[in-house]
Amino acid sequence: MTRRPLARYALRAVSLATALGLWQLLTSLDVDLWLRFSQFPTVTDVARAFSDRLSGADYWTDLTDSLTRILTGFALAAVLGVATGVLVARSRLAEDLLGPVLEVVRPIPAIALVPVAILLFPSNEQGIVFITCTAAFFPVLVSTRHAVRALTPVWEEAVRTMGGGRLRILGSVVLPGALPGIFGGLSVGIGVSWICVISAEMISGQYGVGYRTWQDYTVVNYPGVFVGMVTIGVLGWLTSTAVELLGRRLTRWLPRTSYVPGGRARAARPLTVPARTDGEAEHKSQPDQQGENDTEEARDEHLV
Repeated sequence: MTRRPLARYALRAVSLATALGLWQLLTSLDVDLWLRFSQFPTVTDVARAFSDRLSGADYWTDLTDSLTRILTGFALAAVLGVATGVLVARSRLAEDLLGPVLEVVRPIPAIALVPVAILLFPSNEQGIVFITCTAAFFPVLVSTRHAVRALTPVWEEAVRTMGGGRLRILGSVVLPGALPGIFGGLSVGIGVSWICVISAEMISGQYGVGYRTWQDYTVVNYPGVFVGMVTIGVLGWLTSTAVELLGRRLTRWLPRTSYVPGGRARAARPLTVPARTDGEAEHKSQPDQQGENDTEEARDEHLV
């Protein structure tokens, strides 16, 4: 029996409250066993610093700058990653031309491109967007490429049989069939983008959550550092949830497996088909057989 949504939300709230309570207990008692919790600010110190930040204008300016950078870079990475992934998966010429370059650049961490961004772009803002875009580009590219290559060729052949061209195949078969894999790459990409945009802001930014967090560290304002960490975590969770909800919305036609406690998926109940005797099959009229054939053909056309 599955838990009700209200009970699940309550359980999550209890889990979060327990973690915060343990943090407050260890830091307020200055516990130093192996980990030095005496160096940590307490939950109340962080909450007090958070309240002071919310009342100031700098916090909202940093928040706006970081969101603008992450959304701009991630949007560019989503468009370029999906387009390049489909092109490489569908064209041997594109794979031969772009594949070697992409595979050489892909292992390089995006944050290692900070010197390149400083030399290449006239402003730090454009360089940070470039780093964010690069960080999300490769997860989207790889997921899209694998998703397109995993599509069964029967669907494409069916569209070609009905006279569909390349654009019809792309819009009716390739993109819809690859959507689950594409959104898997987008979910990974948005998380990597936050890591890199915060790091880039710490190195070469002038405003932003990462820049402010590093400034608090340099002046030994540890509650302010934790305010930045909490802000980054909440923003990352919100954006990842938005990508996941959008993916579920666009792929709602996919069959969903209901969760059953114990790690087993709830199997669908098999349809019961009444058995027919050989005599019934032999004496079945020709119009009935023709009607079943027409029904099967109509169903196949609908699936295509």
